[in-house]
Amino acid sequence: MLWIPITIGAAGLQVARNALQRGLLGGAGPWGATLVRFLFGLPFSLAFALIAVALSPHARPDFSFRYFIACAICAACQMTATAAMLVSMRRSSFALGTVFQQSSIPLSAAVGLWLGEPLHWAAWLGLLGVTAGLMALAWPRAAASPAETAPRDWSAAGLGLVAGAGFAIASNAARQAALALDAHHALLAAQASVVTVQAMQSLALTAWLALTNRSALVVALTSGRASVGAGFFGAAASGLWFTAFALSPAGPVRAVGVVEMPIAALAGRRVFAERLQAWQWAAAGLAGIGVALAALG
Repeated sequence: MLWIPITIGAAGLQVARNALQRGLLGGAGPWGATLVRFLFGLPFSLAFALIAVALSPHARPDFSFRYFIACAICAACQMTATAAMLVSMRRSSFALGTVFQQSSIPLSAAVGLWLGEPLHWAAWLGLLGVTAGLMALAWPRAAASPAETAPRDWSAAGLGLVAGAGFAIASNAARQAALALDAHHALLAAQASVVTVQAMQSLALTAWLALTNRSALVVALTSGRASVGAGFFGAAASGLWFTAFALSPAGPVRAVGVVEMPIAALAGRRVFAERLQAWQWAAAGLAGIGVALAALG
């Protein structure tokens, strides 16, 4: 059960990373803010990987074709999911954007089932509770008065679903990469996978922005302390997430990781002056009960 405290630590670090990335959206845009996480996190990930190598002297990692394919899938899906999540946060709130991307929980379990990692029935019941809570949170509010005739805005919830799907596939790909590299040394396999994935992401996003949006690239590269902070917290969070995925199927890990919701709600209130309404707390509570069932199942 070591993966549970590792996941909780990853969730806390992830909230800090998301908060710093969200602050970069204005100048760098979603893809520039996404690049910051990977490019500035790469040196930290490399340092963590070297520590893991020193702690695993008898490991014999297998850099196979399967490993690199899994890393590439993880890299592509994580990039897309991160950009979608950041835009979702801008269009709703920091806390609700975090909640919307938790659709990765049932989707991670479904992808894991397809990969041959079934869950207990209680875990599936919990995942249904999580899904119901997320759907309640995602449902746009009705107009406050008859004079307000603007259509319901589904864009934040839709982007959150895109983020959730991307994170679900990325989570399972991260697990497959770690298992392919070295199933008996989870720490080394996880940290090495983080370095490989972030290197792929940094190269791809830097090249893309250099060709399509050089101003966003300049902002991302010169944003200073916020970028270094986002990189550090991103590297630390990814290292813990990948370690948890190496130790457990992705569905339960993502379920326990929903502890980031109350952390994000607190951060949104203190940092961005955002408040959740009573009905939003109730829906989040339903999702929390589902998480508990998923973890115990």
